[in-house]
Amino acid sequence: MYKQHLKDLISLKYRHKTPLAFVRTFGCKQNENDGERIKGILSGAGFSFCENPENADIIVYNTCAVRENAELKVFGILGEVKHFKEKNPDLTVILCGCMASEEHVIEKIKKTYKQVDIIFGTSAINELPRILCEHLEKHKFICDTNEYENYFSEGNEIVRTSDFMAGVPIMYGCNNFCTYCIVPYVRGREKSRPSEDILSEVKNLADKGYKEIMLLGQNVNSYGKGLSEDIDFPRLLRMINEIDGDFRIRFMSSHPKNATKELIDAIIECDKVCKHFHLPVQSGSDEILSAMNRNYTAESYLSIVNYARNKIPDFSFSTDIIVGFPNESEDDFVKTLDLMKKVQFDSVFSFIYSKRSGTKAALIEDKISDKEKSERMTRLLSLQREISTEHYKRFIGKTLTVLAEEENSEKGVVLGKSDEFIIVEFKADKDVIGNFVKVKITGAHNWALIGEIINI
Repeated sequence: MYKQHLKDLISLKYRHKTPLAFVRTFGCKQNENDGERIKGILSGAGFSFCENPENADIIVYNTCAVRENAELKVFGILGEVKHFKEKNPDLTVILCGCMASEEHVIEKIKKTYKQVDIIFGTSAINELPRILCEHLEKHKFICDTNEYENYFSEGNEIVRTSDFMAGVPIMYGCNNFCTYCIVPYVRGREKSRPSEDILSEVKNLADKGYKEIMLLGQNVNSYGKGLSEDIDFPRLLRMINEIDGDFRIRFMSSHPKNATKELIDAIIECDKVCKHFHLPVQSGSDEILSAMNRNYTAESYLSIVNYARNKIPDFSFSTDIIVGFPNESEDDFVKTLDLMKKVQFDSVFSFIYSKRSGTKAALIEDKISDKEKSERMTRLLSLQREISTEHYKRFIGKTLTVLAEEENSEKGVVLGKSDEFIIVEFKADKDVIGNFVKVKITGAHNWALIGEIINI
């Protein structure tokens, strides 16, 4: 009902032109997918899209709240938007996403950023047609942070950023409450999407020729909880793997406490599922893992890695590591370095711990200096460069299947990723972008593999 009503209102308001929307998304792959769904709703209402917010009739900032620096950046941008509003009083400004689910942000927006017309929370994307209708008809500020059950936007159009790579949400929210993380407070409790709807979306993408499907969720390993059907994540992977089409399957994010041998078996046995696992370890110290409320040990983490590598020696692991969690000792940090040496990660996404208001870790008195944290980060990065440089050499002489993703015109090469989620650089015409190619690996850096296309 509201979809058509919104379309009529937009047509009436902008009868002499096509209205323009500017949508900017910050943060993770789940946020990116939310942004695509927001664009789908706006497109269905009659909007086209622009790259410059100054030209827009509606501006949407789809935000991230994982780090406070991300919030500060958005507040700075909102300050600039005030000038756009002065030039165009009819401009509608929307703040949504994870920031919009935080009480202190909402209060700050109401008090200081009067140029914002609408705030809506992470589960209210499907309510956007109703929210916009109410704003346009009543010309009033709207804040909707209610939790809605219909988070998954079945039947809504999605404006995809890529025409060969797509994210598909399978679950939403998080029940883990890691002490450093704000996500459970802004995304709510875990909800799984019915497998029938997931399979339908993937099949549609496969039929359209999409080459990579990324299954999304705050903790995809816990998929299935709360559903009436008897299903879990390994079984879902096997079902998606049976869908016809030339595509590969990735997923993120995962939690080590839910990483089972059954999941590893499914990854290995399904030909479409990439032999890569991004499994955030965060620390190699059991004491720090306990303080983080991660509910696994370094030993149990290593057991999963070893189980996979015993079956496929080249099985790829990447991870996240937090450096300088409150009161992390030198011994704790050395244990992290030791774990990195044992696992031989292909890539590590590392972050210096920063206090996040609203989390339990923010209440811990931290006795580690910023200088110590920076020095530890330097040591960690140095070690990972050494590991990657040596570990990548295992692919030299082998032929890998690579999805060509983008052109680097300055270097005259194309960049893509292998099944193992490793960047591969090779000379090719840009027409190969969006397709799988066979690349023989001839060299290795600490950040990428170098190769040449071969004809098979």
